[in-house]
Amino acid sequence: MNVLLQKKWSPYIAGALAGLLLVLSVYLTGKYFGASTTFVRASGFIEQTVAPEKVAEMAYFIKEKVKVDWQFLFVVGVFFGSLLSAWTSRDAKAVAVPPMWEERFGASRTKRWTMAVLGGAVLMFGARLADG
Repeated sequence: MNVLLQKKWSPYIAGALAGLLLVLSVYLTGKYFGASTTFVRASGFIEQTVAPEKVAEMAYFIKEKVKVDWQFLFVVGVFFGSLLSAWTSRDAKAVAVPPMWEERFGASRTKRWTMAVLGGAVLMFGARLADG
């Protein structure tokens, strides 16, 4: 069976491929791949549509222009790549509360989504704090 069509990849193979992609990224662009800057820029895109004069005044966006670059396209590629992976493995299904979460914390969607948003905010804060 083709490795791309398997439901689960070996974490060793996936890790090795991610490592090779990182080396290739540094070799070709001189930069590490990441996502936190892209999320800040995406919020800048949204904010520009609502209040463009405010974005033009922000010190961060004076230094880091709101733009589509290789990193933005990398994040878009991760999104569509994950959709393609789920589709090709025939494992694509939307689940509001995963079984593992339900066993441990209950079936509350509100609790699940609240913790997901809080966890994402803490993760993004840490990544931005580390200049990532």
